[in-house]
Amino acid sequence: QVQLVESGGGLVQAGGSLRLSCLASGGTFSSYGMGWFRQAPGNERAFVAAIDMTGGITNYANSVKGRFTISRDNAKNTVLLEMNTLNPEDTAVYYCAASSTRTYGSPRAASYAYWGQGTQVTVSS
Repeated sequence: QVQLVESGGGLVQAGGSLRLSCLASGGTFSSYGMGWFRQAPGNERAFVAAIDMTGGITNYANSVKGRFTISRDNAKNTVLLEMNTLNPEDTAVYYCAASSTRTYGSPRAASYAYWGQGTQVTVSS
């Protein structure tokens, strides 16, 4: 079973950047598809980005395409989310997730069995 710990959230002004990191332990990281999701108050958890187990295939929500970049370092058991040109609509708790069955990087939350505790991202206008 894999454990996930996110870091890197915080408060940033609109137009700014943040880099989120997710450190995995307790499993074979290179065999998991990884995803980032976010949840704003009053909203359902929404897909942000995903990456396959090799790092060769990525998938993005339309709302972040061109602004966010997902990557992974299997040697360091880490998946990153680089977020640029942030706007207030990006404010949410961001969650890292791992899937041992959908290794291609699924956009569906139901595909992921393992979740981190989340990290808050707040973008001020």
